[in-house]
Amino acid sequence: MEALAIIIGYLLGSIPFAYIAGRLVKGVDIRQAGGGNVGALNTMREVGPAAGIGVLLADIGKGALAVLIAQWLGLSLIFVFVAGFAAVVGHNWPVFLRFKGGMGLATTMGVLLALTPVQFAISFGIMVIVILITSNMRLGAGVGLALLPLIIWGFGEAGSIISYSVALPILTGLRAVPSIKRDLTSGKKDLIVDRKYKPWQRKK
Repeated sequence: MEALAIIIGYLLGSIPFAYIAGRLVKGVDIRQAGGGNVGALNTMREVGPAAGIGVLLADIGKGALAVLIAQWLGLSLIFVFVAGFAAVVGHNWPVFLRFKGGMGLATTMGVLLALTPVQFAISFGIMVIVILITSNMRLGAGVGLALLPLIIWGFGEAGSIISYSVALPILTGLRAVPSIKRDLTSGKKDLIVDRKYKPWQRKK
């Protein structure tokens, strides 16, 4: 059952919703558009806000579903963690796109949502506030995920869940490093507050 849950998690994560949305809605390969990231934000900017929101929800959903299936199979917490991790790995290195995927942010959020729904809801509220103030989705998600372990700790949850809520977003952070370096070296402005684009705006 453990192996089955891990395989299911990886295959769920591998479903490239951003790629599918780009092809269906606009007939484009999202990997060749904008920043080339196979994720919700690039879909919002290059395909449209409705498609981007749909991809965001779908990517969150596949992370949550991987955890819920592992729990339904009655697996121990460690293997539930591994199944969630497998979903993020699947998103980042999807078998259906020759192992070239996105950064795994939304899928990570889905995994943590399924594990700690109340605590994640508070974290998500913080994300939304930061995004509304700065128009920077990456910053908002980073702040929310950074505070999530503290929120979980405040609720008295087990140390293993707190550690997992720290470790899993680190993978997303590492995946984002090349993109951040490109922004810094290219002299891009508005790295904190994006005055030009709202997250939901489509680039023209």
